[in-house]
Amino acid sequence: MLDPRRRQFITLLGGAPAWPLAARAQQPAMPVIGFLYAGSPEPIAHLLAAFRKGLTETGYVEGQNVAIEFRWARNETGRLPELAADLVRRQVAVIAAPGSSVASIAAKAATSSIPIVFSMGGDPIQAGLVGSFNQPGGNVTGISSMNTELGSKRLGLLHELVPNAERFATLVISNPIYQPLVEDLQVGATSIGRRVDIFYASTSHDIDAAFARMVEKRIEAIVLTPGPLFNNNRVQLATLAARHVLPAIYSSREFAEAGGLMSYGPSITEEFRQTGIYCGRVLKGEKPADLPVMRATKFELIINLQTARALGLDVPPTLLARADEVIE
Repeated sequence: MLDPRRRQFITLLGGAPAWPLAARAQQPAMPVIGFLYAGSPEPIAHLLAAFRKGLTETGYVEGQNVAIEFRWARNETGRLPELAADLVRRQVAVIAAPGSSVASIAAKAATSSIPIVFSMGGDPIQAGLVGSFNQPGGNVTGISSMNTELGSKRLGLLHELVPNAERFATLVISNPIYQPLVEDLQVGATSIGRRVDIFYASTSHDIDAAFARMVEKRIEAIVLTPGPLFNNNRVQLATLAARHVLPAIYSSREFAEAGGLMSYGPSITEEFRQTGIYCGRVLKGEKPADLPVMRATKFELIINLQTARALGLDVPPTLLARADEVIE
């Protein structure tokens, strides 16, 4: 006959796994964030870290109490509707669409019920994403840097650095949503008595071809517009500008850090952090309709003095004095 104490031990041993399994079965499912991006993951590792930091500030840590499903268009923006639809089928709790309006527009077209948090450079009202900044309405809110309104400002800064340049160019992503930026640049060019030639690109190969045409047209300086394609290819852009001795101004500090001459714009890192914060707030139960669209309030001028010297440029002391950072 089996000893009672031995029987009790075997019973406990056999029944022990049932308790954790039952406990796990009663735990609520981990919420899932869908992350929709027009570009690729490799060039934005620091921005993904900022997004996760924002989530952490609201109490969410990836792998512990929240999961993230990533969908990358890898600069093939025509794939965004399909990727957005996939996240909707996955029934994610919220869709983060940082970095551009094209991803946000695709997400909104895919769902009117799942919350969407964007970060973008353009006007979200003009893009049809929200009804107003203070009361977005619907299922969409986010962060707008109004980066596309800074074209004439960037042109003015570049003109200050190369006052004798007559022919300017801008490189724009081939998408109608960037047309307001082109118009803003043309207004700025008229105000300083210069002309701006427009070049378009939708792939990294297009970027090479555009620079070749700029050289043929004797372009003297370039204003680079914002967008995921250019963010992903910032080293290529800085290298081409240096190779062809073309002074250029870019939309964010990442370009100046990659060897670009100068940049002026909001902090993209901060935009991604704020996107993470808003996603966390939505997961906690706040509705996008009640979360005002945030606007960037701080813009930074970064000058790469090493690149300026390589291009044979003397940066005016007045411009250096206004720089938020000078890269030696």
